[in-house]
Amino acid sequence: MNLFGVMQISSSGLTAERIRAEVVTANMANAETTRTPEGGPYRRKQVVFETSPVSGAGSAGLSVQRGVRVAAVLADETEPLQRFEPGHPDADSQGFVSYPAINPIEEMVDLMGAVRAYQLNSSAVTASKQMIQQSIDILK
Repeated sequence: MNLFGVMQISSSGLTAERIRAEVVTANMANAETTRTPEGGPYRRKQVVFETSPVSGAGSAGLSVQRGVRVAAVLADETEPLQRFEPGHPDADSQGFVSYPAINPIEEMVDLMGAVRAYQLNSSAVTASKQMIQQSIDILK
């Protein structure tokens, strides 16, 4: 694999982790949303990654290098939390309101994981750029 292939793989990771962070922050922002246009409370979203070939990263006789991409963003099927709030505008006939099944602690851990993975991919891009620059300096 060449250094440009490393940069392509890392950039695919940067893109995937950015999307993951956006989804997690949307989950956190909607943790109290009881009504959506689709009806019912907000459903927590989860990102599913898959490998994807990186263009130009393979060489003759060598395996094709693979990056990562977002395969899907799926809604969590966990049942909403029921809270007794008879005065709430979204309360049912028994006075219960359906809230999203979102655990803020779990979301923060997911966000920290996405941020850390983003930082590591960014470091790999920076290291690759430095190696390319050093190679150019050697050839001068």
